[in-house]
Amino acid sequence: MSLLVCVSTVMAAPPSFDDPDPQHYKFTTRASEIDSRVKSHPEINFLIETDKGKPADLQHASVDTRVAPRGELVIWLMGHNSGLFDRLNSYGLHAMQVHYANKWFGICCQEKPVGEHCRGNIRLEAATGEDFSDEVDIPKPDGMMQRAYQYVKWLAKENPQGKWEQFLSEDGKDLRWDKVIISGASHGSTTAARFAKHVKVARVVALCGPRDQYQTWQALPSATPENRYFGFSHVLDGGWTADHYCRSWELIGMHKFGPIVNVDKVPFPYQNTRRLVTDFDVKGDANAAHSSVQPGSRAYRDKATGKFMHEDVWRYLYTHPVELVGQPTAMDSNCNKEQQQ
Repeated sequence: MSLLVCVSTVMAAPPSFDDPDPQHYKFTTRASEIDSRVKSHPEINFLIETDKGKPADLQHASVDTRVAPRGELVIWLMGHNSGLFDRLNSYGLHAMQVHYANKWFGICCQEKPVGEHCRGNIRLEAATGEDFSDEVDIPKPDGMMQRAYQYVKWLAKENPQGKWEQFLSEDGKDLRWDKVIISGASHGSTTAARFAKHVKVARVVALCGPRDQYQTWQALPSATPENRYFGFSHVLDGGWTADHYCRSWELIGMHKFGPIVNVDKVPFPYQNTRRLVTDFDVKGDANAAHSSVQPGSRAYRDKATGKFMHEDVWRYLYTHPVELVGQPTAMDSNCNKEQQQ
């Protein structure tokens, strides 16, 4: 039996906090206030302000200088989840949510059959601000990479206690993507995985995703090593019942690092696998199942204490050493990987 040999790169220890008043810092900032180049793209419902004049480009960031830093930044590609960010910070991770072009999904690539790289190409353009798709025109200042870079630069000046400058490249012109955990839920998790195929990152955490069931980008060569992809979803989520998740996870190569493990039946560290599921009771509600794998009102709680039951799972997803992997498993012949629209 052959196993992928994962060689750990020796990296310098993250800079320690020297905050005279250690605390949990939280920021909410408009992208347009950080970078005057940003603009709206109403053709894909990507706006700076709503039609009522309210800010639509809010971004969030946080760090807890009371906790020893791990030297990694989580970039979250979905709506801000304060409960998740609180946990990430408690693990010693910096966290940020950026405003990027993620509203195109119900507008573009609607033809049937859809091209097998259509959605993947838009995701990559939305993430990078580079020209990968003929269906959208998203310049760099409005892509995820530049938004995140500008936000880290701003935070490095505004919050020196948080040591945000460690995530900037030596020349200060880009982020240290090797220190970034790219993560999201649903639509955001799918873009996170597509981006990691293109740019090498520290880790990918995909909650209720990725999908893009009619696309084949999941099988493309990956700049990010396959053992760095982690996924967690509920078995009643529509992405499972239609074979979307099992398909994406196998095309990405996650089956090489362990079986699908039910976290409600197998204890931490879940056989060191990359494919985690839950089957707790959601009253048969697929929508509730879809949003149940991140901290929130639909997450699994102990009925007696009210405590979340997946605390170990969330910590595992974001901090489990990537070099510790499970036993490889064969692809599931019952998972339909040849889906056609």
